[in-house]
Amino acid sequence: MPITVTAPRGVLTPAGEREILPRLTEALIEVSGLTGNEFFTSVVGGTVHVLDPHDVYAGGVNRPVVMVELKLPNIGLADQPARAAFIAAATDVVADLAGPEHRREDTWVNILNAPDGAWGLGGKAYTGEALIAAITGTAG
Repeated sequence: MPITVTAPRGVLTPAGEREILPRLTEALIEVSGLTGNEFFTSVVGGTVHVLDPHDVYAGGVNRPVVMVELKLPNIGLADQPARAAFIAAATDVVADLAGPEHRREDTWVNILNAPDGAWGLGGKAYTGEALIAAITGTAG
């Protein structure tokens, strides 16, 4: 479950740049109700892109927006309350790890879903059913 964070240099603290992916991973696992699930935990990863502040825009103007993008199979965060919970948690994580001048409205969170069977790990395409079996330990 890739998480991509894009932030202008200086918005996140140096520690925040290192901690943001572990904290977002924890938030996703918790919101998904899968704390302690080894398979699910092992497939959550991501990247942090720290850009020159002049390279980040919103509304067509240079603005210090932090973007969090989560890509999931279509079974992940399957309902609106779960998606809202992750968006709120991710925004809180950014707020905790950014400098005091960062505004909450400058944190954007997007959740993208792959269609059934378009999610792959290690060269294997997974359907939603196969992922559920892997997560619950019932894969045969």
